[in-house]
Amino acid sequence: MVTEDGVLGALQQVVDPEMGINIVDLGLVYDVKVDGCFVDIEMTMTTPACPMYKYLTQEAERHVRRTFPDLQAVTIVLVWKPEWNPMMMSWNARAILGEQVNAS
Repeated sequence: MVTEDGVLGALQQVVDPEMGINIVDLGLVYDVKVDGCFVDIEMTMTTPACPMYKYLTQEAERHVRRTFPDLQAVTIVLVWKPEWNPMMMSWNARAILGEQVNAS
C-alpha cells in the first residue's frame, strides 16, 4: 500500500550530488499526496537556477516508481513559494553541512 511516509522514504534515496544529502533532509520536498495509485509531489530547488533540477526530479520519480511499481502516475511539480532557505533542512543535514564547513 502506498503511503505518504513510504513515498518520503523513497525520496530519501535521492541524494543531491552537490550537497551529498538527500532531498527530504535538504527540505526540498514540500508536500506528498497519495490518492490510490496516484502520487503528487511538490518540491523545490535551493535556487530557481539550480542546474540539478532535471536530475533531481527524474531521480525522485524513478525512486518512487521503483519502490511502488504499481503506481499509475507520479507527478512532480516544482514550486518556488515558499522560497527555500537553509532553515528548511533537517537538523541532521545542518549538522552534516556544518561538519563539512568546519572540516574545510
